[in-house]
Amino acid sequence: MRVNENTSKLELPSWLDTIAVFDTETTGLNLREDRIVTASIQRLNANGDVLAGGKDWVINPGIPIPEIASKVHGYYDKDVVDSPAAAIAIPEILDAINACFAEGIPVLAYNAAYDFTILHYEAVRYGLHPVEFGTVIDPLVIDKTIDKYRKGKRTLGAAAERYSVTLDNAHTAKDDAIAAGHVGLAMLRYFKAQAQPVVPFPSSMQELHDLQAKWADEIEASYAKWRQTDVPDYKPLFGWPVKNFG
Repeated sequence: MRVNENTSKLELPSWLDTIAVFDTETTGLNLREDRIVTASIQRLNANGDVLAGGKDWVINPGIPIPEIASKVHGYYDKDVVDSPAAAIAIPEILDAINACFAEGIPVLAYNAAYDFTILHYEAVRYGLHPVEFGTVIDPLVIDKTIDKYRKGKRTLGAAAERYSVTLDNAHTAKDDAIAAGHVGLAMLRYFKAQAQPVVPFPSSMQELHDLQAKWADEIEASYAKWRQTDVPDYKPLFGWPVKNFG
């Protein structure tokens, strides 16, 4: 079921006037070992319009791209053989994200702990200083908190449908990043419009960031409790926006 589209007219607080959006496509799902193949950082205003200053990367990850990953994002080894090496591209991605944070612009990523953890370990791999975090928006964490009992998938595609957002070219970093931004802005308007919200709408971007860190750990603890019914020794993996492997 789609949310009430009248919420699209609600004004968001000034700390959401400009956001950055970030997405990656990778060689796989191993947060510490897999590599970034494509990435995109764009800037949006509160209406979802794309602003100047965005950048996209296609990267030679330095390892073979598994076919199962290529079938998702469309990049095969032959497509990246002449692309910049990760040792060149990863510093550029870090610089672009750090520039947003330095300007006080929050960075939005759908399932932020995936993209930022992958990026963290890419930085470590090349002897680089990881991201110097400002504030982050993660629509997946917000969705699982403010609409906790909704049935169905929590993918970007499902969220886009619920919030009446067009998602073209799914699993391309730029289009996914922009769609995630549109979903996030619509979700925050819905959150702000709720007469009896699960939690009060935050008064600042820092408060929203801190709440999401708390919510993410609560979500992980709940998931671990469910998994432990079948896998008693399953251990939760806490940490947001970067997973803490200890």
